[in-house]
Amino acid sequence: MATSKIQDLTLEDIMGDRFGRYSKYIIQERALPDVRDGLKPVQRRILFAMNQDGNTFDKAFRKSAKSVGNVMGNFHPHGDSSIYEALVRMSQDWKLRAPLIEMHGNNGSIDNDPPAAMRYTEARLSNISGQMLRDIDKETVDMVLNFDDTEYEPTVLPARFPNLLVNGATGISAGYATDIPPHNLGEVIDAVLYTIKHPNVSLDRLMDFVKGPDFPTGGIIQGLDGIKKAYETGRGRVIVRSKTEFEELRGNKSLIRISEIPYEVNKAVLVKKIDEIRVMKKVDGISEVRDESDREGLSIAIELKRDADQQGILNYLFKNTDLQVSYNFNMVAINHRRPERMGLKPIIDSYVEFQKEIITKRTTFNLKKANDRLHIVEGLIKALSILDQVIKVIRGSKDKKDAKTNLVSQFDFSEKQAEAIVSLQLYRLTNTDVTALQEESKALHSDIDEYNLILNNPQELAKVLIDELQTIKKQYSTPRLTEIQNEIEELVVDRTVTVPEEQVMVLVSHDGYLKRSSLRSYTASGDEDGLKDEDYPIYQHELNTLDHLFMFTNKGNLIYRPVHEITEAKWKETGEHISQTIGLAADEVIIQTFAFKEINETTNFLICTNNGYIKRTSLLDLKPGRTYKKKAATYIKLKDPEAFVTHVEIQPSGDDKYTIMLASKNGYGLRYDIAEIPIVGARAAGVKAMDLRDDVIVDFVLVQDNDQVGFITNRGAFKKMAVSEVAPTSRARRGVLILRELKKDPHRIMGFAKLVGDRALEVITDRGQIHDVIPDDHPLGGRYSNGSFLIDVDTEGTPTSLRLKPISTETVNK
Repeated sequence: MATSKIQDLTLEDIMGDRFGRYSKYIIQERALPDVRDGLKPVQRRILFAMNQDGNTFDKAFRKSAKSVGNVMGNFHPHGDSSIYEALVRMSQDWKLRAPLIEMHGNNGSIDNDPPAAMRYTEARLSNISGQMLRDIDKETVDMVLNFDDTEYEPTVLPARFPNLLVNGATGISAGYATDIPPHNLGEVIDAVLYTIKHPNVSLDRLMDFVKGPDFPTGGIIQGLDGIKKAYETGRGRVIVRSKTEFEELRGNKSLIRISEIPYEVNKAVLVKKIDEIRVMKKVDGISEVRDESDREGLSIAIELKRDADQQGILNYLFKNTDLQVSYNFNMVAINHRRPERMGLKPIIDSYVEFQKEIITKRTTFNLKKANDRLHIVEGLIKALSILDQVIKVIRGSKDKKDAKTNLVSQFDFSEKQAEAIVSLQLYRLTNTDVTALQEESKALHSDIDEYNLILNNPQELAKVLIDELQTIKKQYSTPRLTEIQNEIEELVVDRTVTVPEEQVMVLVSHDGYLKRSSLRSYTASGDEDGLKDEDYPIYQHELNTLDHLFMFTNKGNLIYRPVHEITEAKWKETGEHISQTIGLAADEVIIQTFAFKEINETTNFLICTNNGYIKRTSLLDLKPGRTYKKKAATYIKLKDPEAFVTHVEIQPSGDDKYTIMLASKNGYGLRYDIAEIPIVGARAAGVKAMDLRDDVIVDFVLVQDNDQVGFITNRGAFKKMAVSEVAPTSRARRGVLILRELKKDPHRIMGFAKLVGDRALEVITDRGQIHDVIPDDHPLGGRYSNGSFLIDVDTEGTPTSLRLKPISTETVNK
């Protein structure tokens, strides 16, 4: 009975084991390059198969499909598309600093256009690829059986130039990724040559040779510190910027010319993004974007409008498009069968060690070949010196095998020498051939001496390596393409570049709608403001798009909007509700709105709550953060969840002329100097404003001694009173009565406002009714007056607030 092969294993063990094997495979055999030749297995197999097939730079091009088929059939049992993609990438001169494949036909483009199908394109190894494969036939690298054990393939190529650094690498495997940028061949070889002569060279000295990456697309690298950190640790970050220049055009116009873009940036996507910025008017000043690239080279033209800010627009594009990108070094390669993050010196050291090994193996191979040939030559010379006896022995033998045996036994020839003698052609018996053999013997002795010297003397081996690298540098070196700048330039974008400056009409409504409209739309709309019948404007002013809008809610939240970010709408439209971007509580409303040209520290706000707290806070403390678009900021801490802010006011300049006057619901008034209110932070609750006991604050106003104020009561009475009726005292007192207390149905203050010139007041009731008040129609009352009845509460509703009637055409320029 056969034994069972079924095993009981846990799913965790099976998954761990299988994924571990898979990870090991893709790390070592797919995604990461070898530190010695800088190639991934698929790239190595492509180069080896094409070389084996004689598809080299000095021969005619062959169909790419044939090369892909050879690689797939003999060495790489994966999809033909992945092999073809790897072959195409090695031919793209905007991806590789020294392309390893030459192609005829469409091999893609910097716009990420796909290459033509492999049945249409033709390929062959490039000239420099010959250096990658040179000496591979001299047992310089280990060969292993392929996937079906029918052929041998190399584990690494001889790589006679430092390909890992010259062409770079990119790849993602399990737990590891690599990003090694391309470098200049001449610079890297200089660093290798110096390392051979000075094995303990410092990184700073190596960087005298290798300045930094040298991208095939050119561009400008900023950040020497990032390069040094990358070369030291294998990780680092630099900025790669396009090469640009300004060109002057007729009519005071100009043009930004882009001649080089960052490495691996898709040009077509870049041009599209810049054009989208033009169409969306994110920058004011771009009139046209054109891709003028041709066979002469890359060229993008950004045409600007008359008198546009060239540098400002360019800075915006650097910051918001791939005209400038950050490149992150992550120099991971397979070193001794293990993935390792390596700096510049370890990579160069590994390469030097590998090349010494290649030369050692090559010299050993050549020495063996020379010794074998010398042995044969010496046998032939000996045979020719006793030619008659040799011929006699051969003629007396039965066959070739017998002749070889007789030569070995009678003249002490070796088996190999005897084979060469019996295979000798008759014309070789001339006197001339003896001379040629003697000269060959002499040359072989010289070669053998040289090979032994290389093998036994490390300095001679180093000298051979240096000579060969210098020859490669002389033949293949090209000038540096990428410029390197020490510092990363900080990009400052002036808002005037991104925002077209214009005057607009801005409206904020009681229900939370806000909008901006062109002055033309506002003028054409007449009295129609687009709001719902029960809604009304709490702020309506002509502003500039560069102004800053601050909206304060009754729950202590501050909503900030640059005017240009407010949704543009026709004046007849409702606009955008603030809750579309910022969540507000159900009973939360905007109570005050201010606009500013600049956010500076000279402005203070006075803030008061109904439960008796007051404070001053600087505008600078309310400066918006990064999340202002989605989240409201706190401008005062409310100690009681039921409390709310009654009013927010800007402290006037020359505040020694002003006092603050507060009015409570039960009819108390208090007046004191603004200086008594401390300036505190945005999250502070403030100090005691008034001794309330069981009362609440209705509102406060900033007044001078000769000002007048008005009140509206719950019974619909309006009272006008001189501020001088309430003498200034100090903060946190109860104050004095400013209404006459009635035993039955007493008056309670519902609204409180300062009178300004002949401007009318508006009383708003709980039924949404708005009643205009002309203060000049009412007499001045004393402290103990309750005013005169104005509103029929039974028909119009109970008054809830009193405010100055807005002047819609007013412009705020604080």
